[in-house]
Amino acid sequence: MAGRRTSALAGTLVALVVGTSALLAPPASAHDRGGHRLDPDRFAQQVTTRGVWRHLQELQRIADRHDGNRAALTDGYEASARYVERTLQRAGYRTHRDPFTFGLEVVDAASLTLEPGGTYEVDQMQYAPNSPDGGVRARAAVPVDPTGCTPEAWGDVATVGAIAVVSRGSCPFAQKAVTAQAAGAVGLVVYNNVEEMLFGTLGEEGLVQIPVAGMGMADGLAVVAAVTEGDVMLTLDTRFHEEERTSFNVLAETRTGRDDNVVMLGAHLDGVEEGPGINDNGSGSAVLLEVAVQLAKQKKHHNTVRFAWWGAEELGLIGSTAYVDELATKPGELDRIATYLNFDMVGSPNYVVGVYDADESTYPAPVDVPEGSAQTEAVLTGYFDGIGQPWVDTEFSGRSDYQAFIVNGVPASGLFTGADDIKTDAEAALFGGTAGIRHDPNYHTADDDLSNVSRAAIGIMAPAVAYATASLAQDTSAINGVKGPGKPGHHGPGKPGKRHGHHPAGEHRTLERAS
Repeated sequence: MAGRRTSALAGTLVALVVGTSALLAPPASAHDRGGHRLDPDRFAQQVTTRGVWRHLQELQRIADRHDGNRAALTDGYEASARYVERTLQRAGYRTHRDPFTFGLEVVDAASLTLEPGGTYEVDQMQYAPNSPDGGVRARAAVPVDPTGCTPEAWGDVATVGAIAVVSRGSCPFAQKAVTAQAAGAVGLVVYNNVEEMLFGTLGEEGLVQIPVAGMGMADGLAVVAAVTEGDVMLTLDTRFHEEERTSFNVLAETRTGRDDNVVMLGAHLDGVEEGPGINDNGSGSAVLLEVAVQLAKQKKHHNTVRFAWWGAEELGLIGSTAYVDELATKPGELDRIATYLNFDMVGSPNYVVGVYDADESTYPAPVDVPEGSAQTEAVLTGYFDGIGQPWVDTEFSGRSDYQAFIVNGVPASGLFTGADDIKTDAEAALFGGTAGIRHDPNYHTADDDLSNVSRAAIGIMAPAVAYATASLAQDTSAINGVKGPGKPGHHGPGKPGKRHGHHPAGEHRTLERAS
């Protein structure tokens, strides 16, 4: 799951140039539209933890053979894609690589040097300008109110010509930066309020002309402690340059199903450079792969099912955004997609059973939710209710590959077992595990390996994905009015072509926490 902006190799998406090749999976024409009914409950039993685990083991082996990771633009990602392709081809699919080209920030400098003292790692905030070569050198200034959100927070502290050091909290990073610059600061460092590096965003270009960076809580407090003991000098050096890179998604779709009503499912295949990425997102990729393998054994179903393994998600949802942006330029192509289901992290060790809150019954969404999304969510929650499995809403926040679909009016939902959020007492009562720690304590680390995946979570989520796939492969009438076999009529009020809540591609694409 995307949740940070930079890595050792590269950072945020800067500009996106969609690949010129066809974006669709195998040509969607003349599919068999036979009316044999695929039974969702029976199909759910065919997608087993054992089957998913075989794929996870192979993804772990791939990471082990390729510098310990499967990140975008690496040999580990290429090997992961080849494994998915070979497995699909053996099952009878034709696979398609969907290339995309994008601009990438490559980090040249990311440090804060304390004199006297040492050098600390920082992360340049998204939309913050580069420092000059060699950095900005100035004395440190710490506000009376550590968060530094308002002019009053600085009191009588001398800020002109200083590098401001403030705590995360109370207001957006952009407000802290604008306040510091207005007070005369020549740089700003925001330290985290939890034990990890702070990866942040100013939200838009041009807000300030001073370098702005995030840093970890312990390092930030060490700098603050040094300032309280006397005047210290800081050098803030944060610089990047842009490079054009190319990666790809892997697509496949069933040979059976009506071509004008496509059910699409996706999971990102890449991980972060820090580790193997077996929960994030080998888990979603492996479940999706096993569902595809088992679905290929079904001779007939009513709707086409299209599968996508997205590339460069961890660099900013790049592959899925490129795909949807390209389809948006082709009249009618997005309207063929009845709904999209996303599976990103479905094996977290301290898991919850989370369903994207498309009906906004718990969390307001940051975009207008397309009509049909609540009905897509209901397929998943209905399955869980039917088997007596507790579940909770999880934010429809745009932190994964459904983002481009919903901003372009395609209904969506999906499943999630948790990332860096802290498990509550109520969640522990429902699902077991440990309250007070993260759903995935090894999120985006070298320890996100096979031992980091919960068999119990996979055993709950894999059948749910299978059930939803089979159910929607037969009938999407609740979502878009397209009825399944043996039902009168084919189109209802929500027939393809009548999207609601459409937004221009690229809107609402900020992923990072802004405060």
